[in-house]
Amino acid sequence: RLAGAPGSGHDVGMLRSTTVQSDLSGLRVDAASGRLRGARQVESPNCDERPPGQLPELIVVHGISLPPGEFGGPLIDALFTNLLPADVHPYFETLAGLRVSAHALVRRDGSVVQYVPFDRRAWHAGPSQWRGRERCNDFSIGIELEGTDAGGYERMQYAALARIVATLCRAYPALSPERVVGHSDVAPGRKTDPGIAFDWPLLRTLVRLDLEAGPS
Repeated sequence: RLAGAPGSGHDVGMLRSTTVQSDLSGLRVDAASGRLRGARQVESPNCDERPPGQLPELIVVHGISLPPGEFGGPLIDALFTNLLPADVHPYFETLAGLRVSAHALVRRDGSVVQYVPFDRRAWHAGPSQWRGRERCNDFSIGIELEGTDAGGYERMQYAALARIVATLCRAYPALSPERVVGHSDVAPGRKTDPGIAFDWPLLRTLVRLDLEAGPS
């Protein structure tokens, strides 16, 4: 599904509940360091410098599960730190030698992990283009959601992702809710994530409400 297409729908009121908002209020970007305060920090070596003067202009949403269809555990951390054991699952043999990362991961419970500072280039999009510009890693931020294309995502994941997107928009003026796309949008035919179950209208609504409310 392309960014902006309808999804399965969630209760926006529930996602904006006091409990959800208080749990996420600590998430905010320190533009000076590129760090997401309130996120668990795990350093990935799979990153480098952006082109000189390049600030983030795009947010790319991904989906990931390791092994495919299974959630929880340390294996995503292991993949992004080059410590994934190839002998634990047959699928991992296909990932041997792969050097990838994302700036951040939103787990099924809405907890957030940061692997790469936002001012550095994470290796998340691969061969890609957006509006005629190639090498999306140069100018984008990659955020992984723990999930599968068709299985759907949890309400706390939408709430956490919306908060991250809103605080990124406040930190980097070139970003906006309209500049949030899926991996499938920048690598069509090669990638399908975050998939048909992702609710784009819900995400955009939550981001807009967060931005209208102002920093908390």
